[in-house]
Amino acid sequence: MQKAINNKHKPELMAPAGDMTSLRAALDAGADAVYFGVVSMNMRASAKNFSVEDLPEIAQVCHTAGARAYMALNTIIYDREIELAESLVKAAAAAGIDAVICWDFAILELALRYGIAPFISTQMSVANSASLLFLYRRFAIRRFVLARECTLEEIVSIRRRLKEALGAEAENIELEVFAHGAMCVSVSGRCFMSQFHFDASANRGECRQPCRREYLIKDVRDGKEFMLGQDYVMSPKDLCTLPFLDQILAAGVDSLKIEGRGRSPEYVSEVTACYRRFIDFYHERHGAEDFAQQLVDLKNELMARLDAVFHRGFSDGFFFGRQIAEWTGGNGSKATHRKVHVGVVTNFFKKVMVAEIKVEGSGFSAGDELMFQGSATGVVTLKAESIEEAFKPVMQAARGAIVGVRLSGLVRENDQVYKMVPVEEVENARQ
Repeated sequence: MQKAINNKHKPELMAPAGDMTSLRAALDAGADAVYFGVVSMNMRASAKNFSVEDLPEIAQVCHTAGARAYMALNTIIYDREIELAESLVKAAAAAGIDAVICWDFAILELALRYGIAPFISTQMSVANSASLLFLYRRFAIRRFVLARECTLEEIVSIRRRLKEALGAEAENIELEVFAHGAMCVSVSGRCFMSQFHFDASANRGECRQPCRREYLIKDVRDGKEFMLGQDYVMSPKDLCTLPFLDQILAAGVDSLKIEGRGRSPEYVSEVTACYRRFIDFYHERHGAEDFAQQLVDLKNELMARLDAVFHRGFSDGFFFGRQIAEWTGGNGSKATHRKVHVGVVTNFFKKVMVAEIKVEGSGFSAGDELMFQGSATGVVTLKAESIEEAFKPVMQAARGAIVGVRLSGLVRENDQVYKMVPVEEVENARQ
């Protein structure tokens, strides 16, 4: 493998937002940028997404937090949609959105026309320096989300060739890679399986994920049937680069993207926080005498945290080659913990830091860690320091009760309340 380039500056950490709760969770967890979709023309049509009217608020919330806001317009665009596309790009520019993620040349032209930075999506499958140089020189594009098939060695090569071709000007070009989250069985996500089966195109963000299902295989000659499901050969595991993230940071990458606009706010919060901590540690401690051992310890700690939230098993993706033997896995989450609904905040008394909670689901005890989620709160986890029911101290809050819970942090009325419970406890409770 070629020697990696020592990239001294911190890369941007970009987190997904499917709704305002996730957006605030991403910012609170330390994201440098947030990417999101509006109601159409993005690759996660199944996510809640935002409306055009939300764009000024998104920009304001992100910029107040010192972060950037990127709008995904990364599907293919049909001729009948050109006017709608123009209205979306124009609205994004007017609202102060920082960039548009795209790969259709119609969106690219609109972004350039309205003065909003275009980022080339992984859907364009840019995988070599020649393509990248052409787009930079011809259209002045500065950010490229590299094809997911690129290996770490190829990323190093692309960065080196850019410097050879452009010299110091190569610093104007940013390379972005996916660092964590779901992968598609097809090349850079260009899959037609969902289109054929359900008339729901993956390239329009509508994928029904037929690749993640069990299939009955029948021998047409003698009628023998086989159930294909144990290994789910078409269903990729989730990408997780944290075990080798230090190598990516040394390779000249400018932005690390977390996939997950269709996933829960707690997933966004925890994954963003883990990658934030790793990046900061690497840049603050790199070169220290005990760095190597501390790095090993940190990786173990953060992997345990990532293992607790939704995932389909972890994979290196294509960073170390294109072998697929360890790429696929079973369907469903492999997380060590499950989110269990507790109830809803019906009031919050800020002077005494007490939340009134209506317990609608699982009960909880004093000392338990509770997770609060809301569009203004984002995701916060706080200890139930004490519980009162009918103004009397109690140790437990049972289903159906309305209780006051003393907390150390701010929550809000209508916030949903959850507990993270080990999978074994959830399964035992069902038996």
